[in-house]
Amino acid sequence: MRLKDKVILVTGSTTGIGEAMVRLFAREGAQVMIHGRRKDAAQELAAEVGKRASFVIGALEDPQTPSKLIAETIARFGRIDGLVNNAAVITRGVLEDANPETFDRTMAINLRAPLLLIQSALPHFRKNGRGRVLNIGSINAYCGERTYLIYSISKGGLTTLTRNLADAHGTEGIQINQLNVGWTLTANEFALKLKDGLPEDWPSKLPRSVAPSGRIHSPEEVAMAAIYFLSDEAALINGSILDVEQFPVIGRNPTKEVS
Repeated sequence: MRLKDKVILVTGSTTGIGEAMVRLFAREGAQVMIHGRRKDAAQELAAEVGKRASFVIGALEDPQTPSKLIAETIARFGRIDGLVNNAAVITRGVLEDANPETFDRTMAINLRAPLLLIQSALPHFRKNGRGRVLNIGSINAYCGERTYLIYSISKGGLTTLTRNLADAHGTEGIQINQLNVGWTLTANEFALKLKDGLPEDWPSKLPRSVAPSGRIHSPEEVAMAAIYFLSDEAALINGSILDVEQFPVIGRNPTKEVS
């Protein structure tokens, strides 16, 4: 098992990619702390996973929550070996829609919380002589769609945070890497596209320009990529940003067709 006996906290893990991580990490031998905002969902997932899982509830826009999550992980499992900063709020809107409240909440959840979580975990990583952090970013970090302005800014900041802290703490045995995730078929994404007016079968009718393979990622596929960075197989990988996408994000020049 690739994560045997490792204790890993996964934020935002009652739905989507985080939920898939919890299941796969436990299957690979990890003890997993589930985090979310809804106690019923967290309890249900923890019961399904069994004795290898526990859960903690907290809103990440509260600056006190990150230290609480780390403390409760230590109290439950006795240590922490890995932290996955997966939780995020996906804010939609163009420049004209931007306002201070939306900006501040997005940054609090998507950028400040990962910073504070790593800060709170740092003494425990130092005590262990090692620690793994995996930040879940987005390909929107490079530029972003025009309708995801504030979200894209937050993910760009997360990329800098990853590289800066990896450089600052690599000599202490602390590795910090990031997955910049492309379009993924989570339950929330499916429902969002229905709300946007797409038909029920929209995942099977995607143009090759956005999904060269004919489909988009599943949460489980992203979780499989995460396992590598948290395992001993990635013992020397630090400050890496992996694009979990099916086309090159930088330098892409798709075929231009004129009808």
